[in-house]
Amino acid sequence: MAPTENLPARLRISQTQILFGGFILLEALFWRLRRFGNLEAIVVETIATGLAAGVIYFIALYGLEHTRESRGAFWLVLAAAILFRATLWPLAPTLSNDLYRYRWDGRAQLAGENPYLATPDDARLRGLRDPANANEMRMPAQEIPTIYPPLAELVFRTAARFLPGPVAFKLPMEAADVLTMILLAVWLRAAGGRAYQLAIYAWNPLVVVEFAGSAHSDALALVALVGAFVIIKSRPTLSTLLLACAALLKSFPIMLFPLWLWRQGWPRSRKAWASGFAAAALAAVCTWPYRTALHQIPVTMAYFESRWQDNNASLYTILKLLTHSHAIAAGTGVAVAIGLALWAAIRGVEPARAALWIFGAILLFAPNAYSWYFTWVIPFLCFYPSAAWLLLTVLQFLSYEVLIEYSASGRWHFDPRYVALTYAPFYALLLWQAYRDRRRATAVAHEVGS
Repeated sequence: MAPTENLPARLRISQTQILFGGFILLEALFWRLRRFGNLEAIVVETIATGLAAGVIYFIALYGLEHTRESRGAFWLVLAAAILFRATLWPLAPTLSNDLYRYRWDGRAQLAGENPYLATPDDARLRGLRDPANANEMRMPAQEIPTIYPPLAELVFRTAARFLPGPVAFKLPMEAADVLTMILLAVWLRAAGGRAYQLAIYAWNPLVVVEFAGSAHSDALALVALVGAFVIIKSRPTLSTLLLACAALLKSFPIMLFPLWLWRQGWPRSRKAWASGFAAAALAAVCTWPYRTALHQIPVTMAYFESRWQDNNASLYTILKLLTHSHAIAAGTGVAVAIGLALWAAIRGVEPARAALWIFGAILLFAPNAYSWYFTWVIPFLCFYPSAAWLLLTVLQFLSYEVLIEYSASGRWHFDPRYVALTYAPFYALLLWQAYRDRRRATAVAHEVGS
């Protein structure tokens, strides 16, 4: 990277100036989203605003990376990021109705129901719904019990008790998102990182919209996961418990357990066995309140898998077209993710890099790749930046094109043209980066050999 001194005089600006300019422009765009109100009603403008925020985001990252690190830049990045989130927090979720299912699950539990058995379309439970709230009446998967893990359900129950309104209910998710930023700042500072690396997560428009705007529960799992990474060396057993918490909030982190236990010396190490048993005990404690539904959970998950497919998917869709089989396409993705997890554990791959590869593979091979799923790779891009993956996180705003037809006719269908616009630039840039890196490695090897 070129130092500031080598840039033209008109480009010799400070990080503070970049931070201030980036903050003003991004804040203006987030305020615009807030003023839109019902984002589903003006999807085109919402997509355009998200993509515009992505352009500002990339310019700010480039500027921060190519200028001399200023004192306090970390905290300026963090302060601006918190203000971005405060701007969108009062916005009721309209790009996604998932929050309303969280609230219903919580209210059902307070009424003595088991969310792994109860369904929102049950006439007996009609009183738990708010007919005046159109978004709640359109909550997803009303015909099946919940698919969320047990620790997430415990959070939903607590939030429903103390935070009944939809905006107030966003508090646990947004608090988790802010704490994730703080943990990333601590982690990066300890690793000698720079402010632009923190901004990769803290200023990412997709993260801000999906967590501050839509309050997806992935934020809860990410804070536990990032916490596990921060203490993985100093407190491995506690780190394993945090990883278990992350998996009990969202299933993705379960793929990291082989790496975690292998790092502790499993299968020869007693400490590794103790960590594994502690994680299993935590899972049992969180599952215990819902034990009467253990027989139903596999049935629900099988039904969900059979009905929810081809949602903003990429490699899964290609494999399904080639094989004419959902089982083969989905099974290939599972095999790749498990293979990567085991390989990373055996080879001792650096944990953050392993997480990026494993979560990246899950996203690219998954039958359902909703936009908020892509927040899972962003904390690890702070340590291993990739222009292709950062571009893909911003292009995820295009996936909200599905809401245009859904609002008009109730049909949920991802237009292949928009899916191609989302993924084609990513794969092209990823291949170009791989080609460029290989050429550089060859050139270096040639120089050393000569």
